Amino acid sequence: MKTLVLGVGGVTNGGKSTLSKSIHKQVPNSCLIAQDAYFKDDSVVPVDINGFKQYDMLDALHMDTMMREVESWQKDPVAFLRQRGREHTTASAEEEEVYVLIVEGFLIFNHRPLSELIYKKYFMEVPYDVCKRRRSSRVYTPPDPPGYFDGFVWPMYLKNRLQMESMVSGILFLDGLKPKEELLAVVCKDVCQEIERLREDD
Repeated sequence: MKTLVLGVGGVTNGGKSTLSKSIHKQVPNSCLIAQDAYFKDDSVVPVDINGFKQYDMLDALHMDTMMREVESWQKDPVAFLRQRGREHTTASAEEEEVYVLIVEGFLIFNHRPLSELIYKKYFMEVPYDVCKRRRSSRVYTPPDPPGYFDGFVWPMYLKNRLQMESMVSGILFLDGLKPKEELLAVVCKDVCQEIERLREDD
């Protein structure tokens, strides 16, 4: 049994979740862990000097809990799949099983312990105006206050991206304006080639 961890990061509303869910459907024996599921309660998220809740920081997330989930998958992918009501697909006799974990989130590459576990790294990017338009059309709980995108979300994205690029290499940047099917085809081809390499590698 061999394992492969891939990460889909990127800007808010850049298409991370859509791509990750599509990869999950396409790749056998895959499991998806999304960073958004690990946000701390709103009451403990700090507020900056402008009154904006600081969600776009690692401190707003239960990263220790997320890491435990990832480590649980690493120890026993088959049991991890079974706990989530998913059976694994059996490979043919001449092929070795390869289990794939898809980690999705806006700060997955900024958390060094997690980033170091991710072998294939993908980052979704879209321009400022597209990102702002998509964000304004989404309903959040709690909702974004006036000026939140320009006053906090976008500046933090730029800051986090600079930090990520200074500490992580080997990221494949993806244009979030391209058709979903095209992006999925590019990533799935890359992932499938890696799966085949793992199967052939003694």
